[in-house]
Amino acid sequence: MNIGIVCYPTFGGSGVVATELGKALAKKGHKVHFITYTQPIRLDFFNENLFYHEVNITSYPLFQYPPYESALASKMVDVVKNAKLDLLHVHYAIPHATSAYLAKQILKAEGIDIPVVTTLHGTDITVVGKDATYKPIVQFSINESDGVTSVSADLRSETYSAFDINKEIAVIPNFIDLKRFHKQHKEHFKKLICPDGEMLLIHTSNFRKVKRVDDIIRIFHKVSQEVPSKLLLIGDGPERQEMEQLCRELELCDDIRFIGKLDAVEEVLSVADVFLMPSEKESFGLAALEAMACEVPVISSNTGGVPELNIHGVTGFLSDVGDIDDMVKNTLFVLKPENLATFKKNALARAKEFDIDRIVPQYEAFYRTLC
Repeated sequence: MNIGIVCYPTFGGSGVVATELGKALAKKGHKVHFITYTQPIRLDFFNENLFYHEVNITSYPLFQYPPYESALASKMVDVVKNAKLDLLHVHYAIPHATSAYLAKQILKAEGIDIPVVTTLHGTDITVVGKDATYKPIVQFSINESDGVTSVSADLRSETYSAFDINKEIAVIPNFIDLKRFHKQHKEHFKKLICPDGEMLLIHTSNFRKVKRVDDIIRIFHKVSQEVPSKLLLIGDGPERQEMEQLCRELELCDDIRFIGKLDAVEEVLSVADVFLMPSEKESFGLAALEAMACEVPVISSNTGGVPELNIHGVTGFLSDVGDIDDMVKNTLFVLKPENLATFKKNALARAKEFDIDRIVPQYEAFYRTLC
């Protein structure tokens, strides 16, 4: 097939999933055309079946803000016609599904019918979509898509609850490339972080309020009083400065490291003992899946789609949002020498159920029903 993929080209979950999906499809022989404003972060290898089309945005004094949606729709039309695409797959409802609808109408006027698949990833529904400013257009764009998927059953339910949707939404979960994400022998690296054999707790995110990084620091504060430990915080975002200040107030600066954005996160995950994810909301929990693939148990909140991934008492534990004491208790239980190896083994076994080789065929089958 000849497939167009539209996504945000950033470290965010929707962009990562879209890019990895495109790469996997290309390896299977499909021609994949990425359409976005800059090359996706994860589009990091060459393949004869991969193509990138940049959306050029021309700004004029008349426009207070560059009209990205219009430029994107025009680029979609151009790529569909010249690359002879069979299907457009847009990730994140706004503005991609809206632009795809406009492109579809333009192409229809020229006698070209292009199916559009919209994949819902989370905040496009739970945050942006519920904003009264955008809700009507998000609802319209979902209903006008030829096919709709969501990354978890919880997100599908929330979409039906928040909008008047007349489309069947198929659940196709996020996935993991186990050839990349697996436990590597990096003991020398752990020795640098934990020179005295401390336990290593880890978290990765974009440091937004919804991630509740302050809860992570407070969890670590209590855990480290019981078990010698270190904490690595990977990523960056609006909450980082406040979190650094919290570390100073709790006198934890010697035991917590902020290491910013990291491409090879799997190398750090390989030496971790527990992954912390106390988020207020997660549509799926891709970062947790990456940790589990590297044999790291997960201590998480029980919100959104996370319970569909993290099995309570098996791959880690689930707690109510904000229940720091319960998360501390669960972390200490997992870290017990007689428990840790079992949780690590279970985490990997669960991650294998989301292997990319199992999930990509679900997308291929979905595409075929529309073409």
